[in-house]
Amino acid sequence: MAVVRIPPVLRPSVGGEKELDADGASVRDVLRSVAERHPDTQGQLFSPDGELNRYVNVYLNDEDVRVLEGLDTQVGDSDTLVILPAMAGGA
Repeated sequence: MAVVRIPPVLRPSVGGEKELDADGASVRDVLRSVAERHPDTQGQLFSPDGELNRYVNVYLNDEDVRVLEGLDTQVGDSDTLVILPAMAGGA
């Protein structure tokens, strides 16, 4: 199982957990597994067309999946996914 690190903003949707174990062969599969177990994350992670929301960044072992194969990036049992919501703002 891969480890998924959950940012503080999503923790209320996953029962306060900082990390979850999730099965899946790809980033998409792993994130879908999280969304199936914690339905409140579905709309936070995925757009209505099933793609990753544009304001959500996902890193696989410190590599942005968007520069890899996106949601189709393969995930191994010892891999770590980090979900980071994009921050906006400024003066």
